Amino acid sequence: MGDGALTLEQDFRRWVAAFRAIALDAGIDEATVGSALGDVRYLAGVVEQDRSQPEFSRTAWDYLDRTVSERRIRQGQDKLVLVRAEADAAAARYGVPVDILMAIWGMESNYGANVGNMPVIDALATLGFDGRRGDWARGQLLAALRILQSGDIDRAQMIGSWAGAMGQTQFLPSNFLAYAVDADANGRRDIWGSAADVLASTANFLARSGWQAGQPWGLEVRLPSGFDHGRADPALRQSSASWATEGLRTVDGAALPALADGAVFLPAGARGPAFLVGGNFRVILRYNNSTSYALAVGLLAQRLTGGPGVLASWPRELSAFTRSQVLALQTALNRRGFDSGPADGILGPATRGAVRLYQRSVGLAPDGFADLDLLQRLELP
Repeated sequence: MGDGALTLEQDFRRWVAAFRAIALDAGIDEATVGSALGDVRYLAGVVEQDRSQPEFSRTAWDYLDRTVSERRIRQGQDKLVLVRAEADAAAARYGVPVDILMAIWGMESNYGANVGNMPVIDALATLGFDGRRGDWARGQLLAALRILQSGDIDRAQMIGSWAGAMGQTQFLPSNFLAYAVDADANGRRDIWGSAADVLASTANFLARSGWQAGQPWGLEVRLPSGFDHGRADPALRQSSASWATEGLRTVDGAALPALADGAVFLPAGARGPAFLVGGNFRVILRYNNSTSYALAVGLLAQRLTGGPGVLASWPRELSAFTRSQVLALQTALNRRGFDSGPADGILGPATRGAVRLYQRSVGLAPDGFADLDLLQRLELP
């Protein structure tokens, strides 16, 4: 071990010693603290993952191709045959449809096939020591120790992702404490090995996050000719009856289902499919704050029950932005007076809002969707 590695290990050991005292003061018993932190390891790969910023993004259609694949649909349908009783019980208890529960299970861990292989205690201790997200990681590590103390799982089996998301639901430890359920009544909340606990815990999360029983997550719609794409804004919400007066229809021309607070969502801008999404779509975002993820959950749920996929065409000729291109886009928008916030290479709401304002200023459809043509136009002198 070189001098730098030795110093790092010594610093980590000092951090662990200090954290042991914090855990004991927080009410974690000595036996739990000793067994959890006695041989805790610093994982350099976790820090690398935490600091990595991928250069290449993924388009919505590429993401959906991968996550709502025919294979995943078949696997989910086969899995449901095996867990029908547990899924029906969770749906009945919490008011969340079976297809939504199965879709989230499929998205999070491929129905339990991919739960990660990272020791959660080691990963969170590493992140706590590293300091970039130190306060958050220390809070999650305390929550993980409370889970161990409760006897729900032992340290060796507490595995998950590099960021501490655990089990088949990919719950963070704090979410486990808040939402995990012992549905099979064996005395343990086991989101690693019990399908009943996995499905009930997911349903409990969604129900307590505001799931509206009997309401759809959303649906694909047809926009009327001349629709103002600037109205496709997540903050602009109104009833489906109001949207119908503006000419929105289902893709087959039927009446829109009742939604009190629907918003038009254009994941590929004006050239791609359109969706009307409601409050339950936003509840799915509480599980994972990515609109592509929430859309994938809704569409996978739809396909699991024999429903259609996306019917309108995606603009597959368009390429995903790289991080460098997003930085260039933000820099160009800010230079022209369209505030996209600090240039960080992340295509978030502020950047999309700035794109929408620029599009309006030059007579383009203000859909907030940026492509390479728009970037080139912005960069012209």
